[in-house]
Parts: sequence; C-alpha cells; structure tokens
Amino acid sequence: MLFNIKQETLPREELEALQLRRLRNLCDRVYANVPFYRKRFDEVGITPADIKSLADLKLLPFTEKQDLRNYYPFGLFAVPRDHIVRLHASSGTTGKAVVVGYTARDLENWAELMARSMGAAGVTRSDVVHVAYGYGLFTGGLGAHYGAERIGATVVPASGGATRRQAHLMRDFGATVLCATPSYGLHLWEAAQEAGVDFRELPLRIGIFGAEPWTEAMRRDIEEKMNIDAMNIYGLSEIMGPGVAMECVEAKCGMHLWEDHILPEIIDPVTGEQLPPGQVGELVLTTLTKEGIPMLRYRTRDLTSLNYTPCSCGRTHVRISRLQGRSDDMLIIRGVNVFPQQIEGLLMESDGLTPNYQIIVGTVNNLDTLEVRVEVSDTLFADEIRKLQMLENRLQKNIKEFLGVTAKVRLMEPRSIQRSEGKAQRIVDQRGKD
Repeated sequence: MLFNIKQETLPREELEALQLRRLRNLCDRVYANVPFYRKRFDEVGITPADIKSLADLKLLPFTEKQDLRNYYPFGLFAVPRDHIVRLHASSGTTGKAVVVGYTARDLENWAELMARSMGAAGVTRSDVVHVAYGYGLFTGGLGAHYGAERIGATVVPASGGATRRQAHLMRDFGATVLCATPSYGLHLWEAAQEAGVDFRELPLRIGIFGAEPWTEAMRRDIEEKMNIDAMNIYGLSEIMGPGVAMECVEAKCGMHLWEDHILPEIIDPVTGEQLPPGQVGELVLTTLTKEGIPMLRYRTRDLTSLNYTPCSCGRTHVRISRLQGRSDDMLIIRGVNVFPQQIEGLLMESDGLTPNYQIIVGTVNNLDTLEVRVEVSDTLFADEIRKLQMLENRLQKNIKEFLGVTAKVRLMEPRSIQRSEGKAQRIVDQRGKD
C-alpha cells in the first residue's frame, strides 16, 4: 500500500532537486547552530556555500557514534532544549549513552516514514498491530506504535516480556501484524506453542522484523512456522529510529530508504571513499529534515549496497540490500574476518537446527578459539546420538571450508540458550577476560 503516493513515487530528477535544497539548508543550520559541526567545517576548509551539488556531499565531514558520546547529553542538538519534546537514548552498555532529541516536527516526520514503511509491508487501517518491540528509551516500540496509528490501524502496545501472555493476547485480540525483533518473534512463537496457541491458526499475516541482523534462511523459517510474510525493516536511533528503510511486499528485494528525508551513500569503511551503486560497503546517512539533532554523513557501520533499479512496486526511492554485517561487529579469528551472519547462514542450511545460536570467542595458549553453540529441534534431539555427532562434524567442516577458520560446534538441547526480550546476544567475546 502506498501511504503517500506523491512522495513515494517522486521522479528521480525531482527527488534529487529536493535533496539538494534540503542538504544546503541542513549545512546552513548545523554551521550556525552546532559548534561541533562549525569546527569540523572549518577544519576541512569548507563553508555551507561550497555545497552546490549532491556530488559535493563527499566534501563534508563524517559524524560517528563516539561524537554523540563525547558531547553527551545535548552537545550536538541544533535547537534550544525547550524546543525538544522527546528524548530517547541507548543503553550505554559500552560507554556513555547516545542521546537523541526530537522536535514536534521530527516526531511528525517519524510517524510519516513509519506509516510509509508499514504501508510498504501491506499494513492497512483494518489491521490489528501487536507491537512487541520494547517501549521506553529504546525507539522501536514508540516508532512502530505511532506509524501504525498514523495509518489508522488498531495498536496493541505489548512491549517486551510476559511472552506467554502476549501469545494469548495475540489470539484473543486477533492480531494481524506482529512487530518485533526476529529473535523475539521466534521466542514468542515457542511460548505460544507451549501455551497451546498455534500462530498458523491466527489471522496473523505480516511480521515486521528489525533491530538486529537476520538472514534469508531465518526469514523462511519464520514464514513457515507462522504462515506470514516476514518483512525486513531498518532503522537506528541516531538517524530517527525504525522506519529509515523498509521492504515492499510486492518485491521483497531490498529495503526502500526514504530519500526525501534521508540521503544515503556507501563508502569504503577503511578509506572513507565513496563507492558506486551495487558495491558493498558501509552505509552513511545524512538527515535532510531532522531539526533536533541532525546528523551529517553519519557512519552507521552497517555493510550493505545501494540499488537504484526501478522497483516493481512503483516506489522510486533507492533500495538498500539486506545488511551483510557490521564493520565494527566483525570478528578477526587468527587473521580471518568473520561475520556472525555468515555463520548463521551456514547453520540454517542444516535441517533440524533452530535459529537460536551463540558464538563464543576465547583464547587458548594465546591463540583465538571459536565455538558455535546452536540448539537442535525437539525432533532431532530425540534422535540417535550418533546422528547428532555427525551433524556437529559436518557443521565444523562447512565453517572451515566456507570461512577458512576452525570452529568447535556444540549442539545444544532445545531452549537451552537464553532468550532475549530485545536484541539477541549472538557473540560472547571472552578474550582478555581471564
């Protein structure tokens, strides 16, 4: 469903003209109102007047997550604090929290882009949307909530936790759309099975999953278990929250990024040089309309590519491919670069395994070790021990051949890996903790 037909189908020439006007306005605003950006502009020897085309974007300085932490809490805000009507923040588990602020117009734009995103997934005003993203300082819950309300759908603000009760509510309220992280969606499905609630018998038809990486194999697993269309959504708090980009149900081939509000580019994560469309690199985003805390060339660390090929759905906005990892989540094991999604892809190729896994990184005799723990299904667990050992050996061989790194594989009992109510903890790095 096209929520905003005019904006979602803007001809490319009009879209780029709008982007340039908004980019130049953004540069004027941050140079005048954010000392951090004024200093960065001066350091590289440019002024807002030097930005005369979209190609000049590469002249502008990058912004990184550490900059938000260095200027905690309000140092990067572009408006007075009394113009800010909402604050969100990260948990700050690896340092100071990342704080983002929204003006009233920012919240209006966020609701608009989330409504576009949900419309792309097929959500209509007739739907009952069960929001199992966390509410509070995390942007997921409220982002999905206001997008669904903007469409006119019925919203169930379930948040995380009380998982078995949520399964009953989905049945009792007739949920047709589920919004959650993919790992929590599967946890919810498990809890429903135990509670005697069969998702395949519910009116549920759409799942909107995001906030953590997941693979095509995991999508197929979710769709089979729940009998739904599992749709991929992308967002991050520093830019807006969920709704930065969304798959369309017509094509399910990349996520449309709403370019009238957010300007994307792909760079080489090492050199910082821009890469051409279709080439995989780090996604960099510039917020063209955000007032509270605008971001200029924000380095997301997410690895993806841009696809400008016209989409069958009619939307003209560029598509980003499914995320292929993060430049800062990459594990280096004895000199070999390893991404968790690569391991997940190999695991999901084998029958009898669940998508619940953990990667344990350690050190023995000053050498890195890699252990992959993955749960087997109830059916496989009841099978012969010999078959389980054969499966472990085959998985170890596949990881060695495909990634070039030796890993120990441990098959775990069903439901033995701790579940998360938010993002799944896939990596446990124990190096240097002895």
